[in-house]
Amino acid sequence: MNPQFKKGVLELIVLESVREKDMYGYELVEEVSEVIDVNEGTIYPLLKRLTNEHYFETYLRESSEGPPRKYYHLTAAGILHRDLLAKEWEEFQLRVNRFLKERQKDE
Repeated sequence: MNPQFKKGVLELIVLESVREKDMYGYELVEEVSEVIDVNEGTIYPLLKRLTNEHYFETYLRESSEGPPRKYYHLTAAGILHRDLLAKEWEEFQLRVNRFLKERQKDE
């Protein structure tokens, strides 16, 4: 997949994933990887930025498999941001699809 496509939609996918349930970093990497191929080096800086922008709150939860895990919880501001991104995504993909279909008719 084109890296620019991934970069453009990654934030929306992360926000949507955490909207469903609080998640820790590696769990998010696995979830997002089901949609687009990403690694930890891509997700963790995004999580830090989204937390700094107050779209996420974090808390620690004990783990039976090692040290406590940092979980990400979507804030009210995060929900609004996610909703805005989803709306923009819908409009964007509709316009691109319409353009492509119109061009195919011309062939």
